[in-house]
Amino acid sequence: MKNLALTQAGLNLIQQALTIYDSDLRLAVCNAPFAQMFDLPDALTTPGARFEDTIRHLVERGEYGPVDDPETFIHDRVETARAFEPHYMERTRANGRTISVEGAPLPQGGWVTVYTDITQTRAQEQLLRTRSELLSEEVLKRSEELARTNRNLAATNKALEEARRELVETEARTRTTTQMMPAHIARVDADGHYTFSNNRLGDVMPGRPANILGLHISETLGPQAYSKVRPHLEAAQDGRQSTFEFNDEMSSRRIRAAFTPDPLEPGVYILSQDVTEETQARAALQQTRRREIAAQLTSGLAHDFSNLLTIILGMQSRLARMDLGPEAEPLISATLSAARRGGRLLDRIADMTSQRGWQPRPLSLAGFLDELRTLATPSLPEGMELRTRDDTSGAYMADPGLLQDALLNLVLNARDACGEAGTITLSAQEVQETWLELSVEDSGPGFSETALRHGLEPFFTTKGGEGSGLGLAMVYDMTKLAGGSVRLANTGRGARVSLRLPLRRAAQAPVPDTGLALLAEDSPDLREAIREMLTGLGFSVVEAASVDEACALAEGLPDIALVLSDISLEGDSPGLALADRLPHLPVRFMTSLPPDHPLHQRAHRLGPVLPKPFAAADLAGFLGLVPLPAPAQMG
Repeated sequence: MKNLALTQAGLNLIQQALTIYDSDLRLAVCNAPFAQMFDLPDALTTPGARFEDTIRHLVERGEYGPVDDPETFIHDRVETARAFEPHYMERTRANGRTISVEGAPLPQGGWVTVYTDITQTRAQEQLLRTRSELLSEEVLKRSEELARTNRNLAATNKALEEARRELVETEARTRTTTQMMPAHIARVDADGHYTFSNNRLGDVMPGRPANILGLHISETLGPQAYSKVRPHLEAAQDGRQSTFEFNDEMSSRRIRAAFTPDPLEPGVYILSQDVTEETQARAALQQTRRREIAAQLTSGLAHDFSNLLTIILGMQSRLARMDLGPEAEPLISATLSAARRGGRLLDRIADMTSQRGWQPRPLSLAGFLDELRTLATPSLPEGMELRTRDDTSGAYMADPGLLQDALLNLVLNARDACGEAGTITLSAQEVQETWLELSVEDSGPGFSETALRHGLEPFFTTKGGEGSGLGLAMVYDMTKLAGGSVRLANTGRGARVSLRLPLRRAAQAPVPDTGLALLAEDSPDLREAIREMLTGLGFSVVEAASVDEACALAEGLPDIALVLSDISLEGDSPGLALADRLPHLPVRFMTSLPPDHPLHQRAHRLGPVLPKPFAAADLAGFLGLVPLPAPAQMG
């Protein structure tokens, strides 16, 4: 009891009013300032008094001012207290005094509340606020101006941040765009060091690094290429824009470059493109146009010259039948020989100026070179050897007829250069995925300096009256028709002529070397001839004349390795229908229809088409195979 009295006495000394209610909202303890502040009877300040009764008493006394619904008001206050949540509030009492109410929940339930009379404090604050307003009007004015400036600055910062974001997005889009372009885009500073690159240099010029920032342009291009671009770079650094093309020996590519001066600061923007295929196509188009012009110029002359030769041959034949004595006979023979040579020359000119174009088809060089050796060997002396070397793989798109004529011409030229004995080597190789190179080398004396300079010109010959001077010119013409080039060189052991053709791989699925072939052809004679070619390649053959018959055979013969069909067959369905009806088999098409025929064009969209007529080597190349060697003779 003594300790409780001491505690109560201490609470009564506190100036603020204080109450503690338990978890049942019954009064546990209060101090004297609480009873005095609210003028409460002893029953409501005695421990055990209910919180609800105290609120009801205060409502009835008008502590909260007019209350429309006292019971609801009391209920809400009780429920708020029962939530035991910390709270702080300030309110003005009915008597005009202002108090603060601060409540805090207790760990064991219930809560403690402190009531403080803050009337005097509020009055002092109001007085101080009034004086501050009078004394600091200028400060407030400056503060308002500063606030407006800060708001403007914040708006400016936001605009700058948005501009920075848009700039970053624009830069990202620009970089993405430059990286997607099939060209190398870069910038070098005044000293020639790269400050920007879209990392495509290695794609445009294979063999160069992709990451080149900070490197000097001479380091990335190498001495040969840099020597070709340096004059244009220096011109651009002086403010003169230039666009030019050059051959890059390291990559065997034709490069078009544009150098543009930087208008803002010293430096040069560079745009580089690989125009190798464009150059090949342009060369082929130019050669075709030259042939057309040459044909127009020579057709009339050749016609009249042919008539004159015919007259000369006729008159010389009549002279030969006349008895003119032994002195006239050699003159007549020489005249006839010269006239016949003139006729052969006209034929060669007609070949060069004819409308025959480059007609590529899938060609396997292994079989092609073997057949070429078979054709050329009988024309060589016994002491001369013709070797072939094939370093290629797969099939390529090339014109076998024109290519065979050109290589035979080179082999015969090499034979003439070697004399009665020597070695001729015919080789094929790929050059950096860009060119298909076929070379003819011999062990003869090599080209003279004059021949190296003029050997490809029409009518240039080192054979005197025995040569027409059109052999190498015809080879040059064929190569240009394909979009390629011809190179003459000496090897130290003889001469070499190299033909570089655009490397175009034949896009077709592989065909097995052997197996069962289904031949669909509606002509019995052609079926027999093509069957022999297929058996010569190692296939067993079954034959059909229509699409329905071919499909019936395919259903009954699960081991078919190849379907070779004419585009036009018996019945209502063309051979093209086999591609849809036999999708699980490799189907190849052949035809005698012209290339502009709708069926031929439809077949070409499905893959390469073998035009008729064709030989066994053509079929082998078309299928990407090598012909089997002929069987040995017995006896």
